[in-house]
Amino acid sequence: MEGRNQTHVTEFILLGLSDQGEQQSLLFWPFLSMYLVTFTGNLLMVLAIITDSCLHTPMYFFLSNLSFSDICFTSTTIPKMLLNIQTQSRVISYEGCLSQMYFFMLFGGLDHFLLTVMAYDRFVAICHPLHYMVIMNSKFCGILLLGSWVLSIFNSLLHDLLILRLSFCTKLEILHFFCELKQVIQLACSDTFLNDLAVYLACGLLGVVPLTGILSSYSRIVTSILRISSVRGKYKAFSTCGSHLSVVSLFYATGLGVYLSSAAAQNSRTSAIASVMYTVVTPMLNPFIYGLRNRDIKQALGKPFSRGTFSAYKILCFRIKT
Repeated sequence: MEGRNQTHVTEFILLGLSDQGEQQSLLFWPFLSMYLVTFTGNLLMVLAIITDSCLHTPMYFFLSNLSFSDICFTSTTIPKMLLNIQTQSRVISYEGCLSQMYFFMLFGGLDHFLLTVMAYDRFVAICHPLHYMVIMNSKFCGILLLGSWVLSIFNSLLHDLLILRLSFCTKLEILHFFCELKQVIQLACSDTFLNDLAVYLACGLLGVVPLTGILSSYSRIVTSILRISSVRGKYKAFSTCGSHLSVVSLFYATGLGVYLSSAAAQNSRTSAIASVMYTVVTPMLNPFIYGLRNRDIKQALGKPFSRGTFSAYKILCFRIKT
């Protein structure tokens, strides 16, 4: 086993989504397009919510933070992937890999907690409408957001610190387009018991607990809605949480699909391809889901364009008169 242990690692090799260099090059423009759509769509959501005073409510407060988290989430992986394709390089430094894992887990975990908090917000709005503004006051919303950040930071920092204690083998190739935690752990030559234990605990903290909270909230929401006598009232209640439920379903369905595919498939690249769904596609679709299903968001997004059109019209009329 000569030369097997390596206490100081300088870089890892990201093998990407394909072994073929030509196929890797073909991925550049689709991923660049998806990243730009994701960045622009979520940024517009944040700006619309910030600038429109009508959207300064708890629900849109958490939605703006979710959009910001999605921007950061995709920005931790896709730009590096695009840079590697463009430069024909698959290298990522040891420090860069640790940083990428840290921010990927940070904003991925933040997404989990924000979706859970938004489910609780919808539960209070529908099941306790008269006490909604009292319960979901600005101080409590700030505490919920702060708690989500603290838990996400603690989880990602714990994993990074546990990685620092590992020594790695000489073969440092990662069958992924970013530094995925489980694959980095598999490259280690030293004992990974604590790392594996932390991964299982994180699955419970970021997966089981939030999903249980979401399902519990929506079970009570559905029960309350069914008690409403009027059809119009039921439709209005369902429409207020329809967008969030669509995003939750998409997020957890894709995440579960990746987990099941990686567990069933021997080839880790299958998992890498499947992970594109929750790392790229889901954050890209979130603004469309909320924008298309939410009249307030559509009106907020349309105001700048309508003001710009009106200003241009006045300028044109002034020039014609002069």
